[in-house]
Amino acid sequence: MKTKCISSVFEAAKTPSGYLMVVLHGRGDSAKGFEWLPKQLALPQLNYLFLNAPESYFEGFSWYDHPPNQLDGVLSSRKLLDKTLQEIIEAGFLPENVFLFGFSQGCLMSLEWGLRQPQAFRGIIAISGYILDEKLLFAECTKENITKRILVTHGAYDEVLPMARTTAQIEYLQKAGLEIDYRIYQKDHTILPEPELAEIKFFIEGLF
Repeated sequence: MKTKCISSVFEAAKTPSGYLMVVLHGRGDSAKGFEWLPKQLALPQLNYLFLNAPESYFEGFSWYDHPPNQLDGVLSSRKLLDKTLQEIIEAGFLPENVFLFGFSQGCLMSLEWGLRQPQAFRGIIAISGYILDEKLLFAECTKENITKRILVTHGAYDEVLPMARTTAQIEYLQKAGLEIDYRIYQKDHTILPEPELAEIKFFIEGLF
């Protein structure tokens, strides 16, 4: 499939199915930066849609500006993702069969956008990011998403986006009632093949 609002790369499932993984990269990266993911996850029933963020940033793209100027970009990117979701639906993928996978900036966008949708996605995997405003997010989180399982991971040695802020935000959302599986790994600002990616695969398999 091709998206009109945000440039993208689509990779069809090895075994035809209605499951789709939408992948949102981090600042300065691009859709191509995650083309390794299907081989590593080895889930033949997953189609993949790798999105490019809307703003150019050096050799890649960005979803929003540097702190403290994130809000305008986040709101703009959310609107573009709304339009992209309509294109996904028109292509035949039901929201309840769509997974969100976001790293760094993509982590924030997956949570800030995904939890506000009127329908719950199949699952949300949010890696090494944070939330713009956790209290506002919970207030605007739709009832369909309150009890939907979400996997959030972070690195104990992350110097780009320190763990302490994210941990406090996730704990607030958990206490408020969101069902979030939060895991901390001995890593910096990256994704570990083991055990992180292996556990992400297990999480996804449990939602089929």
